[in-house]
Amino acid sequence: MENDDSFDPEDQDAREVAAEAGRDQEDFLSLLPHYYRGEVGQMSTHLSRLDLTTDWAIALLTAVLALSFGSVDSPPYFILLGMLALIMFLLFDIRRYRTYDATRSRVRLIEENVFANAFDPAGTIHRDWRVAIGDDLRKPTLKVSMWEALSRRLKRVYLPLITVLLLAWLFRITIFVSGENLFETAAIPGVPGVVVVVIVGVMYLGALLLALWPTSREAKGEFHGEEAGDWKTEE
Repeated sequence: MENDDSFDPEDQDAREVAAEAGRDQEDFLSLLPHYYRGEVGQMSTHLSRLDLTTDWAIALLTAVLALSFGSVDSPPYFILLGMLALIMFLLFDIRRYRTYDATRSRVRLIEENVFANAFDPAGTIHRDWRVAIGDDLRKPTLKVSMWEALSRRLKRVYLPLITVLLLAWLFRITIFVSGENLFETAAIPGVPGVVVVVIVGVMYLGALLLALWPTSREAKGEFHGEEAGDWKTEE
């Protein structure tokens, strides 16, 4: 088959081919499902990466606990190193969560203004949703702030993991080996035990405040309300 050289990218009419599809309802509706599937696929990829970070954090926690309690000679600060590693995972997780939310926000705009409106035409729609998606495709932006992402990921994933390590550390420096002095056991080479206990307490309190601190909701597509709805309830 001979190549078709009729397309001239410098021709104004050729450059407007996508705009013509956008103005024609039939062409636009035939184009939309392909774009939607692409966005959902990209969102799934970002979600898989986010889940992978969590899986590695849980694996790390398990390894730290096994190493710390495998022998009475294992130094308690192994658990503190595990806490620091979890914080590093959290920093990676925040970026991945914000990227995932950026893609999810576009998916939710389509679902809210196309599919939801198809099922319930009387519902409200975002009148400029096509403009919003177009602008975001031309210049992608993150939709959720770093502080909200930090608070959400701490509350949902990392604060429980850090709490497990904190309880394990307290058990390790108090009960695990009988007859040891708490502050002597908690000491790190070059750092007195009292200082270590204070630093750990302040860090955990800071993480707790960040997780519970009320922030304005910017994340898209989250479930609304805390109570289960009456969806599909028989009248």
